[in-house]
Amino acid sequence: MLIFDKVCKRYSDTDDVLLDVNFQLQRGEMAFLTGHSGAGKTTLLKLIAMIEQCTRGQILLSGHNLNQIKERHIPFIRRKLGLIFQDYKLLQDRTVFDNVALPLVISGYGHKEIARRVRASLDKVGLLTKEKKYPLALSGGEQQRVGIARAVINKPSLILADEPTGSLDPELSSEVMRLFEQFQQVGVSVLIATHDINLIRRMDYRVLTLGHGQLIESTST
Repeated sequence: MLIFDKVCKRYSDTDDVLLDVNFQLQRGEMAFLTGHSGAGKTTLLKLIAMIEQCTRGQILLSGHNLNQIKERHIPFIRRKLGLIFQDYKLLQDRTVFDNVALPLVISGYGHKEIARRVRASLDKVGLLTKEKKYPLALSGGEQQRVGIARAVINKPSLILADEPTGSLDPELSSEVMRLFEQFQQVGVSVLIATHDINLIRRMDYRVLTLGHGQLIESTST
């Protein structure tokens, strides 16, 4: 599903943010990506999302070599991804419905199909009754669930989550993690970058640990 083969990322002549990173994430597998601040977690996710490109090595996503994707094809590959952020990235002047619908609007879906898929996605995260609300009227946990609904609206094969529980209390963190498990159980791969060691210890999934840009450990909890 996802293969990193001797992946390096360098922003300057002397600064390797990632150095010879190798790992595989299987279809339907859920794993944590952890490490100290500045270890390279966010950079690694950006490489998968094609926000950045690796300096050396190769990244394969569902058989596609991301280094060889032409710029005009990047949006089509990104539709296989669901991106979730710590700060939600919601549009405050749009309703919950409109926030979740945005990827489908950009993709050119018709109104009926958008309405059907948005409501199915909101129902999955338990927010169907909130579709007309604005983000500021929601709790932090609800806003994160809107972000998750938006991330899965295109039925991605891989979810990338960057510190998705960083601003949530333990109870809400567990609620969000249960949602990720539901998607993983139906064959979606999930890679979660987090520094929350307690969260990792509570869950029985593989842990990829970065240290100074290198993958120093890959273990099952």
